[in-house]
Amino acid sequence: MFKILRVNMSDQTARFEDIPSDYEGLGGRGLTSAIVAQEVDPTCNPVGPLNKIVFAPGLLGGTNCANSGRISVGGKSPLTGGIKESNSGGQAGQYLAKLGVQAIVVEGDPPAGKLFRLVVGKDKAELQAADDLKGLGNYDTIAKLVQVHGDKMGYVSIGQAGEWLLPSASVAFTDRELRPTRHAGRGGLGAVMGSKGLKAIVIDPEGGQLAPLADREAFKEASKRFAKALGEHPVTSEGLANYGTDVLINILNEAGGLPTRNFSSGRFEGAEKVSGETLNEITVKRKGNPTHGCMSGCVIRCSGIYVDPAGKYVSKWPEYETVWAWGPNCGVDDLDAIARLDRMCDDFGLDTIETGCAMAVAMEAGLKKFGDAAGAEELLAEVGQGSALGRVLGSGTEITGRVFGVKRIPVVKSQSLPAYDPRVVKGIGVTYATTPMGADHTAGYAVATNVLNVGGSVDPHQVEGQVELSRAFQVATAVIDTAGLCLFVAFATLDIPDANQAVTDMVNAKYGWSLGADDVAALGQKVLGIERDFNVRAGFNAADDRLPDFFRREKLPPHDLVFDVPDADLDRTLKF
Repeated sequence: MFKILRVNMSDQTARFEDIPSDYEGLGGRGLTSAIVAQEVDPTCNPVGPLNKIVFAPGLLGGTNCANSGRISVGGKSPLTGGIKESNSGGQAGQYLAKLGVQAIVVEGDPPAGKLFRLVVGKDKAELQAADDLKGLGNYDTIAKLVQVHGDKMGYVSIGQAGEWLLPSASVAFTDRELRPTRHAGRGGLGAVMGSKGLKAIVIDPEGGQLAPLADREAFKEASKRFAKALGEHPVTSEGLANYGTDVLINILNEAGGLPTRNFSSGRFEGAEKVSGETLNEITVKRKGNPTHGCMSGCVIRCSGIYVDPAGKYVSKWPEYETVWAWGPNCGVDDLDAIARLDRMCDDFGLDTIETGCAMAVAMEAGLKKFGDAAGAEELLAEVGQGSALGRVLGSGTEITGRVFGVKRIPVVKSQSLPAYDPRVVKGIGVTYATTPMGADHTAGYAVATNVLNVGGSVDPHQVEGQVELSRAFQVATAVIDTAGLCLFVAFATLDIPDANQAVTDMVNAKYGWSLGADDVAALGQKVLGIERDFNVRAGFNAADDRLPDFFRREKLPPHDLVFDVPDADLDRTLKF
């Protein structure tokens, strides 16, 4: 049933292929990384003709498993220069899986100045001209596509940032209401899509069907156990459901690990004003929607809808990392301004983390003052206009810092650090340093155990145990991403052993496999090995698995800690 759709932009052909034996048994991140590692020259120009962009639903895609509709996007990153997988919700993952498409591989070089849209349906795919969409943001792009293709589709698109090949460009996916609010944000893969001349993908789910199951009854029983665990765990059933991911603002602020004003402090005096609790209160008061799923089949429903004082839609609830990047890290304590900035990033097609961090670096350089929300909106608008300053900001944190002579540039492998200071949460610091993806909290979320006491407890201030913690999370995350599950299911699988077993049981029941715990761990290690090998061939070495030196030199208030995990420990993190 499952095929790979290979799209060649050089001759505008689209054909279905059987899945090669080298890629069998993989989905999601495992499949995107395997294809990129085997088919892309690691030394190529990320926005040149030799790179490819790959879209893949997970192993559990196309089923009734809760929260299984995620999609992975892969390629060589224009931001890091290494391999990249970026993950998103929205409708596309489930639609493709139900159509029997295990991956879309886009390759080749388009005719100069031409834009295309790819229309995918049951056993059919066609490239169509999309020059009428040139220069449009994601919201206007989707509005025009809906006029042509209707409101029953799933849409994937890039904004101006992707067309202009900016290294912070994201890939947008529509949610259930056809809003382009779900993004594969990190690593600049929107620029790879833009380099292929591919403005949008239209996915017609008509004729799609649930994936065949080798053992239907076993799958049904395991999926019920899994959903039950998600409904019982306090993080997935209460914390995220009521306050979104922004529930973490007060938690990290109390822990002293909330990076503030470009990582110069661990606490923000305005944290309560931008917290998940306040986000919920404002949303309820304005009659927005505090409980919303970003994709069909989501039972956690953490992506609320933010409205302005008049009750008009502004954006989805900004994620914790978005609130942090544009809030505490820029010294801003105004949720309305943060929601508008989130909307602008979604429209232009920008990673909110990378661009928010670039803005904080620009503020440190003196372009605007910390706390100037209106100034941040003014500078961000430059990106949408394509000005020289806008293109600098849209090129990411490192380039912005270098252009304006800033000494404190918080990046690893040229990708900005997310919303957890590694001096106070040392397990996530190990992940930032060693993941093949560049600084990325989702690659190994040690915060869960360091701060939230999920899956046990490891003192976040101590060196001991951090390497083992990060390693375990990186392996488990590679499996979750390969399965196509939302990362947040990890809270339940860490604390409820049967939830973890239920995932394995579902995979076995779908494919007729007999994987055990050791096989699952080996799968995660295999994916990480593929990714690290690509980066080595691209020229990366141990020196790239390091945090910027200011994290080792500058003590972070209020705990006055530095990141002191030895380099030798970092070097052994992903040695299996």
